Amino acid sequence: MPDRRTVTRCALARVCGVCEEPLGRPIVFVGDADEDARNTFHQPPMHESCAQGILAAAGPDAVLVRTGGFEFVRPGRDDADPLPRFEPNSRL
Repeated sequence: MPDRRTVTRCALARVCGVCEEPLGRPIVFVGDADEDARNTFHQPPMHESCAQGILAAAGPDAVLVRTGGFEFVRPGRDDADPLPRFEPNSRL
């Protein structure tokens, strides 16, 4: 899992979490079934081509979600999930 600084930089600068180049569309997230069900991902956004390598390394339970955009959520003091996260807002 990337550190908080990297996650925040990727979110605010809208760059890929793998190659650090600017993101276009679609934006892709890789996560597990729980993240998919909650529509909340901890890995930073990626290009689809960059995500393919992450997906292959993540194992058979990993999911890939394509989206047109996302919200970046910084956890509050009382948040049950203490990690910064991404919530896709329009799945493709």
